[in-house]
Amino acid sequence: MGEPTESDPDAAAGRGRAALIEDGVEFDGRDAALLRAVDAAGSVAGAAADLGRSRARALSRIEDLEEAYGTLVERRRGGEGGGGSRLAASGRALLDRYDRLQAVLAATAAVPETVLDGTVTAVDGELAVVDTPVGELSGLHGGGGEADDSGDDRGTVAVGDAVQVRIGADAVTVNDAADAVDPDATSARNRLNGRISAVDPGETVSTLRIAVGAAADSGEADDAEGGSDGVAVAALITAESIDRLGLAPGDPVSIRWKATATRLVPQAE
Repeated sequence: MGEPTESDPDAAAGRGRAALIEDGVEFDGRDAALLRAVDAAGSVAGAAADLGRSRARALSRIEDLEEAYGTLVERRRGGEGGGGSRLAASGRALLDRYDRLQAVLAATAAVPETVLDGTVTAVDGELAVVDTPVGELSGLHGGGGEADDSGDDRGTVAVGDAVQVRIGADAVTVNDAADAVDPDATSARNRLNGRISAVDPGETVSTLRIAVGAAADSGEADDAEGGSDGVAVAALITAESIDRLGLAPGDPVSIRWKATATRLVPQAE
């Protein structure tokens, strides 16, 4: 089986619904509900009735899934003990994979994002370079490589395309500007200098708002909440790290994050 991939790259907030894809066959929440219902009811017919679906359609869907994912449901023919169905070990393993992906996406959805508009200037496989208001940034595109009905990969981009650059706050690393990191000592392609505009305190983890661009250069960090004069990048950081680094609004910092943690979403035409 392939690794779980995230489907529907054009979903709200640029984050997909939970779905696994194997050999072009998608396993999503409806399929998970079907397998759980089979497990609970002990038969495909009972599961279909519980879900308000037809037995024929439920059975057909299970067969389609099994062509891609292997045996998911074990059928028992009628006899002294009666017939029925139960989940195979591979069916339970598939549900476990789906549950893990769903948990990751649920946690990710709660993480603040920085969203920048830009234009693609170069494409190299799954990575693309985008010209943004704060300079060139690199990120991933392609939406997991699944294709739509026309055979085109959803979410892929080309030079000249307008895209949104989405950066999760949990992917951004913050350093004191005086302790600049050697670019050759890190795999993070995206690096910017900025100035802390605000600290949103949490019980153990706080959110820093870091002005980059024109507002940071001029020192007007308090006004950098977006717009042409500057952009505020969100970064999650522990309270212990804030104390250790002595970070406060107005302080200059350097930030960096990996291209693989940066999502490029095509803009609707």
